[in-house]
Amino acid sequence: MTTTATGNTLLLRSLCLGLAALLLGACASRGQPRDSGAEAGAPAFPAPGRASLKEGLFVDVDNLRLFARGMSKRQLYALLGTPHFAEGMWGVRQWNYLFNFRSAPGGDYFTCQFMVEFDGKGIAQAGHWKPQACATVLEPPRPPAPPAPPAAAMPAEPLRLAADAMFAFDSALLNEEGHRSVDALLQQVRSASQVQTIQVLGYTDRIGSDRYNLVLSQRRAESIRSALIAGGVPAAAIVAEGRGKADPLVQCAQENGPALIVCLAPNRRVELSGKAMPP
Repeated sequence: MTTTATGNTLLLRSLCLGLAALLLGACASRGQPRDSGAEAGAPAFPAPGRASLKEGLFVDVDNLRLFARGMSKRQLYALLGTPHFAEGMWGVRQWNYLFNFRSAPGGDYFTCQFMVEFDGKGIAQAGHWKPQACATVLEPPRPPAPPAPPAAAMPAEPLRLAADAMFAFDSALLNEEGHRSVDALLQQVRSASQVQTIQVLGYTDRIGSDRYNLVLSQRRAESIRSALIAGGVPAAAIVAEGRGKADPLVQCAQENGPALIVCLAPNRRVELSGKAMPP
């Protein structure tokens, strides 16, 4: 009788130990599945398939930027809403979210996991992203590029260049001062609107034959045009024309001689004007 009682006692102890082991194993296996690929020391994110919103939720990025260490669960609940993996409010050390972000307005979107870690008092200690590259969504947006300054228009009045200062007597070759004048013109043309036609008009005085003066004025206008093209102005944008002795700026009473040449100097000129091209 005693031997039988002892055997029963040992059998009951074995059953209890086996049941306890099963209960401990069950408790250890409770909880959400974790990312089996997580590196040692890295936060273990829950499998995305366990989210209550498996398609993810679009979140206000400005709200996300307000997240900071030291926030309470109540503050985070008001800021980000209910966590997406059925975590509760009390006694929980992690909240996990599945957030969607668009690469461009109206374009495709990508999904990121966001985890908040709390201490024992429910105060946020850190935030983690998976993949880590998703943290860039919190970077402040780049400021818009400053608007380009409005293109300056060519002056309403023609630019008049004295031919005597740019060319030698009876010549259409630019001298040193003429090249400096063209360089100054280039600076003004480059700062002006690109959608313009530039008209170069050459003029002479009344001394000499009409035919000779017309040819000389054309050659001088072409010389200025070539210099502008060499400076980068599109050839198609420049029109050169010789007007000869037309449209004099001054009238001189002298009949001939050096005094007449000096008096007629304003008429020997090159004029440049810009016109807006039609749309």
